[in-house]
Amino acid sequence: MKKRFASFVTLQRGFDLPKTEMCDGPFPVVGSTSIIGYHEKFKVEAPDVVTGRSGSLGVVQFIKERYWPHNTSLWVKDFKGNDPQFVYYHLKVLNLARFNAGAGVPTLNRNHLDTLELDIPSLPIQRKIAAILSAYDDLIKNSERRIKILEDMAQNLYHEWFVKFRFPGHEKVKMVNSPMGKIPEGWEVTSIGQIIETLGGGTPSTKREEYWDGGIINWYSPSDLTAANSLFIRESSRKITPTGLHNSSAKLFPSYSVMMTSRATIGVTTINTTEACTNQGFIVCIPNACLTMAHIYFWIRDNFTQIISVASGATFKEISRGEFRELLIILPPERIESEFSSLMGPFFKAIENLLYRNQNLRQTRDLLLPRLISGEVDVAELDITVQELNH
Repeated sequence: MKKRFASFVTLQRGFDLPKTEMCDGPFPVVGSTSIIGYHEKFKVEAPDVVTGRSGSLGVVQFIKERYWPHNTSLWVKDFKGNDPQFVYYHLKVLNLARFNAGAGVPTLNRNHLDTLELDIPSLPIQRKIAAILSAYDDLIKNSERRIKILEDMAQNLYHEWFVKFRFPGHEKVKMVNSPMGKIPEGWEVTSIGQIIETLGGGTPSTKREEYWDGGIINWYSPSDLTAANSLFIRESSRKITPTGLHNSSAKLFPSYSVMMTSRATIGVTTINTTEACTNQGFIVCIPNACLTMAHIYFWIRDNFTQIISVASGATFKEISRGEFRELLIILPPERIESEFSSLMGPFFKAIENLLYRNQNLRQTRDLLLPRLISGEVDVAELDITVQELNH
C-alpha cells in the first residue's frame, strides 16, 4: 500500500541536554549515531526508533529501553499502527543522509520527508519482515557477546602470566631484581625493538591511477581499524596495486602481524589475516618465536597509557617507531612463550571464526533488507513465529 511518509510515522526533534547535566543515571541519552551519555530521567518509552537530525545523518537506531533522545536526533513520536522494528528497517533502507538540508552542518529537516511516497505492507507482513531481519541481528549480537567473553578471558590469562607472573610452575621459580622490579629468574628486561621487527607505512601518490585502480593489496588506514573495532581484520576499504606498493614507502608484511595506529588516535590495535601494508600512521609488529602475536597484542593493550605518554607533537600526538622500539618489555623464556602461544591459539581461532561468521551474517542481512522492504521477496506464505513488541 502506498503511503506518504507523514502517514507512516511522525518524527520529533530530541530534547536539549548539556553535557554538564549528564550523569550516571539509568537512562541512556541517545544522540545522532549512538548513546552519548546517561541521565537520571527519561523522555520516551521503548521500543522506539532514532535517527540523526544534526551533525551525523543516516544512522538509524532501534532503542529497547526508556531513554532521552538528544537534540541532535529525531525520534519516532507516533508509529501510527506500524511495527516499530519494521519502521527501523524501513528507515535504514531510505538512506536518510541523502536528505541533508544543511548548508554547513549536515541537517535533516523532518518536514522534507513528509511527502515521500512509500510502499508499506500490512501489519502482519511488517512483523514477518522484522522477524526475519531481527533474527540476523540477534545472531550477530550473540556472537559479539561471545567474542567479548573470549577476549576478556584471553586478556586475563595474559595478565596472570606476564603481569602477576602466575604462569604454570611459577611456584618453583625465584623472583629476582630487575630494572622493572621483581621478575622471575630466567626472564629478561629488554626493549621491544631488540626482540621483534617493526615496520612503518606509506601512501602511494593518489594522482597516479595505476597505483590504485584495480588494486589487490590490502592497504590499511587508521579509519579501517576504528571502523572494524575488532581483534582481527580481513580486508581494507582501499587497496593498492603492486606498482603502487613498489613506488611508495609502504611495506608488505605477513598475515597475523600486529598493527598499531601511531598518530592522532594512538594505540588502536588489530591483527591482519592476510598479507597487507599500511599508510604512515602505523607501527606494525612482526611476531616471532620469542614474542608471539598474542603476547604483542595484549602487551600493547596493557601498556596503552605508557605508549600514549611517550607520544609527542604540537598539531597531533604521534609516537615514532624509534620511541616505540625503546619501550621496555619483560621477556619470558622461549618455552613459556611457546606455551602461552599454544594456549591462546584456540581463543584466537574461535574469535576469528565468530568475526567471519558475523561478516557473512551482515552481508546476507544487508542483501535481504532492501528486497524484503520493497516486496521483491514475498513473505506472505512463510510460517514465521512473530514476537510482538508493545508500543
